[in-house]
Amino acid sequence: MSGQYDLIVVGGGISGASLLYTTAKFTDIDSIALIEKESDIAAINSHHTNNSQTLHFGDIETNYTLEKAEEVKEGAELLAGYLEHYDDDGEMHAKRSKMVLGVGEDEVESLERRYDEEGFGDLFPKLRAIDREEIAEYEPKVVEGRDPDTEMLALQTPDGYVVDYGAVTKSLVERAAEAAGVDVYTGTELTDITPTVDGYTLETDAGRFDCDVATVAAGSHSLQIAKELGYGEDKALLPVAGSFFLADDLLNGKVYTLQMKKLPFAAVHGDADVHDPSVTRFGPTAKLVPTLERGRPSAVTDFLDVFGLNAASFLSYAHILSDRVLLPYVLENLVYDLPKVGPKAFLPHVRKVVPSVELEDIERAKGYGGVRPQIVDTKEKSLDMGEAKIVGDGIIFNITPSPGASTCLKNAMRDTHTIVDFFDGEYEFDEAAFRADTIDNFPRADAAGTPSVDAANDSGAAAIGDVPATDD
Repeated sequence: MSGQYDLIVVGGGISGASLLYTTAKFTDIDSIALIEKESDIAAINSHHTNNSQTLHFGDIETNYTLEKAEEVKEGAELLAGYLEHYDDDGEMHAKRSKMVLGVGEDEVESLERRYDEEGFGDLFPKLRAIDREEIAEYEPKVVEGRDPDTEMLALQTPDGYVVDYGAVTKSLVERAAEAAGVDVYTGTELTDITPTVDGYTLETDAGRFDCDVATVAAGSHSLQIAKELGYGEDKALLPVAGSFFLADDLLNGKVYTLQMKKLPFAAVHGDADVHDPSVTRFGPTAKLVPTLERGRPSAVTDFLDVFGLNAASFLSYAHILSDRVLLPYVLENLVYDLPKVGPKAFLPHVRKVVPSVELEDIERAKGYGGVRPQIVDTKEKSLDMGEAKIVGDGIIFNITPSPGASTCLKNAMRDTHTIVDFFDGEYEFDEAAFRADTIDNFPRADAAGTPSVDAANDSGAAAIGDVPATDD
């Protein structure tokens, strides 16, 4: 197997699929290939059991600043528009109520301030502040058994898109493959990449490929490949494995708790599984692991390649993990994996969402959870709260922790502009057509306001039968 292409995309997860779709459908690039090492598309972090199934808008993520929420919002609307356009039968998504819950005077005041004073109510017209009585209409179990004298407030929105990112990935690839000059290779592992006079040569276990421009969207492995080419030497990764606890049918939609601003990890939340509404997931937990993929010994060696085993990396880790907020959090999350002790330690987090839950009601989920890379800046000895993109000479590397899946199409849009620039005007990107296919289909709030509680509940009840979201 071999081939010569104008553009090659390495990585068949949601990020690589989004770029393939955008370049194949909305540019006139002649020949494009996608290379994926697994035998199937979306086999690792984009698989629906390996992420939180959340489409992050920035509306209920309380560790987001207003500026970050503005950035994430457009990305989420691009993907939501794609789903609205192409998923009438609900195979890839559903819409349910979504809220962030404040319990107690301090949390209630924090949410009120966020909504009224910090501008989130203006940025998100569908977001509403609701009290205990209305919370109970959406989520009875959230109020049931809670002290009636305890203050409660939630910021709620109907834009609770529950997403099977694996199904979306496959949809994007299928639509891209309809275009002329597009090839998709699965079961094809990249073994080496070498710059040439005209572009890059990619050696794989299935043969050699040559291209003018390359993009690498291989999650944690993107930095590993970048370093092999001399890029990203000032970066390392802090891999975090997420897991979940399961319970029976407790929630209708997604219920978040308030997040710590210093942590890049999602706060514990509860929601119904995307393909089985009778299962409620609580999580994610966040355990530091020395590997780039779960359950693969070779991924430990890959982590060491990315870590670098140098003084800058060790000092960065030491500085980050000595933080008085992060260190207790990391240690606490290690406990959750322990038999018997783990569920008991995690139970208070579950009860913050659903107070009536008992220990015997929850169990550790098997086969759920992936590894998310948190990016470390070894110059600043700090965590970078967000995604990393390295642009080289005719090559782009994307490292996409949460909310990378939510902003996959926005990243693809940006990268497509860069790719077209690499070709010095030989090709064009029709961004207007791209937006017409995606974000223009996103339903906006109108003058009449947001849907009623009954309408939202009706939508949620039907969603899984017809079908909250990734992080990330």
